[in-house]
Amino acid sequence: MRAKDILGSRGEELAARYLTEAGLSVIDRNWRCPDGEIDLVAVDGATLVIVEVKTRSSLNFGHPFEAISPAKLARLHHLGAAWVRAHNRYYAHRRIDAVAVLDDGTGSPVLEHLRGIS
Repeated sequence: MRAKDILGSRGEELAARYLTEAGLSVIDRNWRCPDGEIDLVAVDGATLVIVEVKTRSSLNFGHPFEAISPAKLARLHHLGAAWVRAHNRYYAHRRIDAVAVLDDGTGSPVLEHLRGIS
């Protein structure tokens, strides 16, 4: 496994733990379909939450949230609808959240959670 993949996996694990501690229930990870992948799927009360996790080891190439483009947001909306159809599970609300993880490997990682990014 490449260092980038290891960092990404660690970031997703940290994000899942963070969200769980914040009261969300993580119900799926790395869900794939022909159109793409959802990092984490969680439930927050009556809301289905599609979570994009961006992990970086530094800010040298910008903040992790800067990597979430309008095209990526549109794809996440599409993938969220595909997840609902594939699992035949419906919720009163749906939102897209983002979790940024900064982890340089020398100290405690820093996480930021943005709710309802679009």
